Amino acid sequence: MSSENHSLMRCIAIDDEPFALQIIADDIQKIPYLQLVKTFSSPFEAWDLLNTGQIDLIFLDIQMPTLTGIQFLKALRQPPMVIFTTAYQQYALEGYDLAIVDYLLKPIPFDRFLKATNRAYELFNLRNKEITEPIPSPVPSTQDFIIINADYKKIKLAFQDILFVEGLKDYVKIYVQHEARPILTRANLKAMEAKLPTHLFSRIHNSYIVSIDKITAFQKSKIMIGNIEIPVGGRFVDEYERLLEK
Repeated sequence: MSSENHSLMRCIAIDDEPFALQIIADDIQKIPYLQLVKTFSSPFEAWDLLNTGQIDLIFLDIQMPTLTGIQFLKALRQPPMVIFTTAYQQYALEGYDLAIVDYLLKPIPFDRFLKATNRAYELFNLRNKEITEPIPSPVPSTQDFIIINADYKKIKLAFQDILFVEGLKDYVKIYVQHEARPILTRANLKAMEAKLPTHLFSRIHNSYIVSIDKITAFQKSKIMIGNIEIPVGGRFVDEYERLLEK
């Protein structure tokens, strides 16, 4: 586990009732992975700090004068995680529609408060892991063939022998040079596209993948492989033109 997963969650609490705010602040300070940055009696006072992007979690009261917690949350451009703290249960559904972490009813038992912060901390660690541990780039493959199932057997097809692939719902036809008939195999075109290296093959249509070096002539709306004409789909035109510029 990376060291970032053990970092503190920087949090603030917003509540217009001083006594309620002090209780929340005391509970926050009992939890070792929480760092209380500041408390506020009005959401407007917290606005500038929240816009710095340095706060990970807000404990936010709902019923406040001038601006409710829900209205305040909706106004934030990029809100951090939020745990609502309120004496009113009727806002729960709207709160969850805003993708809050939890909804705590006052008076809040400490074990319930801890459960909510544990949930926030799990999300916090998950997000940190996604940021700090990106998926490694795949090692380029030296394989120059694919194995397909056809005619009740496994067939090895060299990439250099494939002319183009045509998709037919749950099947694909693979056209191979020096073969009069295409090879029919049960697969969809998306799965086949994933198996073919992008530097050798290109999807040019919802129904076609072609071998780039087998293209013998081309126009904006179609390409030729020998005497076979294959259409270029509208949404693939930009990629196709980029391909031809190489």
